[in-house]
Amino acid sequence: MTTTASAEGPIEAAARALYRDHLERQKLEPLPDEIRPRDTAQAYAIQDRLQALYAEAGHALAGWKVALTTPVMQALVGIDHPLEGGIFADRVYVGQARRKAADYVNIGVESEIAVRLGRDLGADGAPYDRNSVADAVEACMAAIEIVDDRGIDYKRLDAELLIADNAFNFGCVLGPPVSDWRRLDLAAIAGRMVINGETVGEGTGSAVMGHPFEALAFLANSLVRRGRPLAAGQIVMTGSIVATKWLKAGDEMATVIDGLGEARLSLL
Repeated sequence: MTTTASAEGPIEAAARALYRDHLERQKLEPLPDEIRPRDTAQAYAIQDRLQALYAEAGHALAGWKVALTTPVMQALVGIDHPLEGGIFADRVYVGQARRKAADYVNIGVESEIAVRLGRDLGADGAPYDRNSVADAVEACMAAIEIVDDRGIDYKRLDAELLIADNAFNFGCVLGPPVSDWRRLDLAAIAGRMVINGETVGEGTGSAVMGHPFEALAFLANSLVRRGRPLAAGQIVMTGSIVATKWLKAGDEMATVIDGLGEARLSLL
């Protein structure tokens, strides 16, 4: 990883280094000391600039993911608090997606409850809680998050690197939108991840910070502080109810959520 921190400044140099490595499908390594983020604020500044580089190349932001919302995911990564990353519109697939393993360094999948917003969650309504964000939710969906950790050694991963690298998001697959989600107890509903016909993980909505809307409220408040509030039409992935699983070419994977249907992914 080569950098030009002295000419660009560390935020710009870090974002450009990560962006270049994304395009070239390079293994993820900790950023060089002269440009690595020293705290969460610097990490999000790098993420903001990384997303801007994608936007300059024609990749519009369609929504957000909330990472590490469950104990099982925090234990997997070794980071004890939630964080967020952006989702680009051309990486949002509907119903069933077919993707090539060669397009990723190390593709993983997560089973989640996603939401689509019907109105903004701006600064005027903050701070938000589980109840106040609910009125903004237009639909809920079973979903798959596609992640690529690019082969990082997790002993060398910290929260700042995960944030700067856009929280490993490389897309999502959304099941059919369910607009009458209020008939469901989102904390109690069960879901499962199925790979090649075998259930490999199970969980309930309560695994996500007690309720998926707790994750949504966390994200809404965080983005208000960052000056990038959630907007109507955006999607939010609320966090995986089971631990990430890693796929190989030929695998067929599905997220199935009671009352919300399913989303499917084939890896070619």
